[in-house]
Amino acid sequence: MNIALIIIFIVLVLAILLGIQAKKGKDMDLEQWSVGGRGFGTIFVFLLMAGEIYTTFTFLGGSGWAYGKGGPTYYIISYSAVAYIMSYFLLPRIWKYAKKHNLISQSDFFVQKYNSPYLGVFVSLIGVVGMVPYFITQLKGLGLIVSQASYGSISPTLAIWIGAIAVTIYVMVSGIHGSAWTAVVKDILILVVVVFLGIYLPIHYYGGLGSMFEAIHAKDANFLALPATGQSPSWFISTVLLTAFGFYMWPHTFGSTYTAKNANTFRRNAIIMPLYSLVLLFVFFVGFAAILKVPGLTGSDTDLALLKISIATFDPWIIGIIGAAGVLTALVPGSLILMSSATLLSKNIFKVIKPTATEKQIEKIAKYMVPVVALVTVYYTINGGETIVALLLMGYSLVTQLFPALLFSLMKNNFVTKYGAFAGMATGVATVAYVTIANKSVGTLLPFLPQVIKDLNVGIVALIINLFFLVIVSILTRSVTVSKQSTLHLE
Repeated sequence: MNIALIIIFIVLVLAILLGIQAKKGKDMDLEQWSVGGRGFGTIFVFLLMAGEIYTTFTFLGGSGWAYGKGGPTYYIISYSAVAYIMSYFLLPRIWKYAKKHNLISQSDFFVQKYNSPYLGVFVSLIGVVGMVPYFITQLKGLGLIVSQASYGSISPTLAIWIGAIAVTIYVMVSGIHGSAWTAVVKDILILVVVVFLGIYLPIHYYGGLGSMFEAIHAKDANFLALPATGQSPSWFISTVLLTAFGFYMWPHTFGSTYTAKNANTFRRNAIIMPLYSLVLLFVFFVGFAAILKVPGLTGSDTDLALLKISIATFDPWIIGIIGAAGVLTALVPGSLILMSSATLLSKNIFKVIKPTATEKQIEKIAKYMVPVVALVTVYYTINGGETIVALLLMGYSLVTQLFPALLFSLMKNNFVTKYGAFAGMATGVATVAYVTIANKSVGTLLPFLPQVIKDLNVGIVALIINLFFLVIVSILTRSVTVSKQSTLHLE
């Protein structure tokens, strides 16, 4: 067993022990298990939210995009900054409403706002369909990281099984408390690793950042700019908007907002988080440094840029630390995804199907669903093909379809009915599903349009269609909804 693998194993065991330790002294009912008893302060909420930035998709994908795509990579920093600005106004209102009504899951919010358990079922299905492929990307990334960092001692398949078992154990035992404490270790480690790599590699190979970018520019003068077509400025802007709107629509991220002690936690985080997200620049610098030093990576292999240049540069013990940081970037968001999926399936789907189920039964079912979701995810991670890839591409576009109904629900006089909310979500999701599975784009569907429109992210187009049906159906059903409410009031 090499030193890199030993270090990775030690950090993994530490994460499990921290997760188990986190439950001590707490009565792990569903509220405590899924939202931490709404008792987390600024630091824990900050780390849980930061878990959404630093995942394996960012760790490998961010450097991979810098390596393979250049200029368009910077949308990642742009959308997170926009999302954090929105969070200053959005999240305190969500938290206050959730606390007032004792909400546990994202679907609870829509059920309460629109007085419709069946709308909650639909929201849950959208969330789970979006989150499972997201978890698959974390496990696949974990497999790549451990396999590469252990110099082939551990296969990607075995690494995926070990990671899934580890996260299942501490989610079942400690819930979100385990995620929060693991996030502490993860963020410290990832901060050290990413900043070190982002500074050292450009200096080591090029003499500095300026020299590195000059060398890349000399190789391809247009590489660091947005292309005229495809991932053009209109794609960039529409993608930033889409992902900013969808940032807090992921059920596991939305649910993390319930954990805070008070609303001011989010306002403080909104000030800090944009600065923290700048650490992503160091991930990009690693990818840029690899372009000329680890040439020839194409397709999905570009995701290996960070690992390949690190292995070519450092001793095994440093590779072990890098691998350990990468493993934790999978475990923290993976644990939140598992927990949110299990909560949605038990509380917002099973409870609707079987209304007589007690809170204790729902709590047990939620915990039993954790290994079930984990096993399904592992199966598709190992055996999944193009369908999973298509679902992954739909993920952000799917969950963003919840945003219009959410936004209107926060207004003082919400004119949107439950029928309008459902119609908007359904048409938006159907649009995303069709264009993704059929491998279409705005350009291929409407080739006669100007290029600036053809390059729009299809998720934004789906959002516009969503908004149209949401408004029209709400107007048409408003009188019916008001009439029913009046009848109930008289009764």
